[in-house]
Amino acid sequence: MMVYTSGQGVHGFTLDPSVGEFLLSHPNIRIPSRGKYYSINEGNYHYWSEGIRRYVDYLKTPDKATGRPYAGRYIGTLVADFHRNLLAGGIFMYPADNKNPHGKLRLLYEAAPLAFIVEQAGGRASDGTQDILHIQPESLHQRVPLFIGSREDVDKAEQFRRDLG
Repeated sequence: MMVYTSGQGVHGFTLDPSVGEFLLSHPNIRIPSRGKYYSINEGNYHYWSEGIRRYVDYLKTPDKATGRPYAGRYIGTLVADFHRNLLAGGIFMYPADNKNPHGKLRLLYEAAPLAFIVEQAGGRASDGTQDILHIQPESLHQRVPLFIGSREDVDKAEQFRRDLG
């Protein structure tokens, strides 16, 4: 599947091998405002800030009113994890941590392109304090933390990070 935006919504095209062409299969993709999945490498739990640890614990805590617990789904491939959450709702997180204090994903060719897609689909992308698309690049390979997906989930991640570090 190829997902595409020109700034006028997000559309998905699926390859039809019988004709060798991509056909519009998912017109006007809209990410749910709140999801049911979270994607993060929990092997790094002890390197995260208190706010990130508490947010992941919050996502795992049952609460019917907020649709929790969320299901943890982490393939370890940014595009695949993002794609699932784009269609079904949820959040992908690659926060800054003690090993990578400036984050690990590249702003210009990983975070920003996906941020453009998710915003066109009604979601959000943040570095934990500000929208990814508002960051002024300082270098070609600049790294940033990334929280991307359903609007309410990214808002809540920012809140935990802001309140608890």
